[in-house]
Amino acid sequence: MRMAVHFRCYAIALALCALALPAQAQSDYPTKPITLVIPLPPGGTNDIMARAVADKMSSALGQQVVVENRASGGSGTVATRAVARGPADGYTLLLAYTSTMATGPHMLPNVGYDARKDFAPVGTIGYAPALILVHPSVTYRDVAELVAAMKASKEPFQVGTPGVSTVNHMSALLFAQQAGVKLQYIPYKGSQPLITDLIGGFVKVGFNPIPVSRAAIEGKLIRALAATSLKRSSAFPDLPTVAESGLPGYDAVLTYGIVAPAGTPRPIVDKLNKVLRETLATDEVKNRLAQEGAEPLPTTPEEHAAIIDREEKKWAALIKSTGMQAK
Repeated sequence: MRMAVHFRCYAIALALCALALPAQAQSDYPTKPITLVIPLPPGGTNDIMARAVADKMSSALGQQVVVENRASGGSGTVATRAVARGPADGYTLLLAYTSTMATGPHMLPNVGYDARKDFAPVGTIGYAPALILVHPSVTYRDVAELVAAMKASKEPFQVGTPGVSTVNHMSALLFAQQAGVKLQYIPYKGSQPLITDLIGGFVKVGFNPIPVSRAAIEGKLIRALAATSLKRSSAFPDLPTVAESGLPGYDAVLTYGIVAPAGTPRPIVDKLNKVLRETLATDEVKNRLAQEGAEPLPTTPEEHAAIIDREEKKWAALIKSTGMQAK
């Protein structure tokens, strides 16, 4: 009888230890380097966003956050799917952004993941608006006059965008829908070729990101009419937004954040979120984001989830209404 009692006590002790091990692992997290996956080649804004926070987070966590570019195709959706199917232990994270969380799943067939169900949002990094740009010869002083000219045009009004299906292109689509105008989209192979043709006057109006446009604006080679975010850009505080220039509620930005595979323990998510928010509060990171025309956007995991949900619904509705598909 005594041996049976000892055995039961021993079994209970083992069970309690087994339950304690995951909790101990979470409290000790991280005990090894963390990989932050960028689902695209190096060199773009996504790369800059990830690296802007990775070093600071490494110092705070006591383990290196290693940035890893995985250019697997599908506009970033292939690598995104791989992370979604990976271990939910907090050691593989993903730089999530508008194209992989909101537009890509509705434009590409069978991406293999659900942005809402397959990820645990950690927190947002920031958002980056585009600018509506015009050649200096254009006489429109603001968005209201531009819309009036578009409505008066007998033919679809020509607008340049850096590629089909990019968020800048989607910004132009959303603009046309909300303004009730018809546009002819001229897709360029990137932002710089569009700037070159805007400067040359080969296209009169374009939607383009801030970083590649800034020098031409400051050199008065092109002119900015408005920013596509709800709030004014800190890079151009005197520049009105589209929303305050005649299209209330208009908001078209690239949003960047960090997510983990669904099922990642909440204590780990909370620790990462705390460190990310502290990182975004530093002047060094604020300045780095500002160079990219981006605004820091510290959030809770719940707020990040709400942003993913809102962006997905908005862009899904636009894609459906336009019958748009990636080519």
